[in-house]
Amino acid sequence: MTAKVTIYTTPYCPFCIRAKQLLDGKQVSYKEIGVDRDPDLRREMMQRSGRRTVPQIWIGERHVGGFDDLAALDRQGDLNGLLGLAN
Repeated sequence: MTAKVTIYTTPYCPFCIRAKQLLDGKQVSYKEIGVDRDPDLRREMMQRSGRRTVPQIWIGERHVGGFDDLAALDRQGDLNGLLGLAN
């Protein structure tokens, strides 16, 4: 079973697009929360993450960070394990 992934995004953010492409490439489903038109959702993201920038990504209850953090986990070989995927 794969871990639940949540990603806060805006539509034209290149890092958001790259994060989703990385997850799509691993065939991982995720819940996308658009914060571009909803100040309450952006506030929620900032309270949960302590950060203002998108994307902000969670795998289960673990805050991974943004795209660079997600990509680093993938390069280190740790991402598949967090996602509950076989290596």
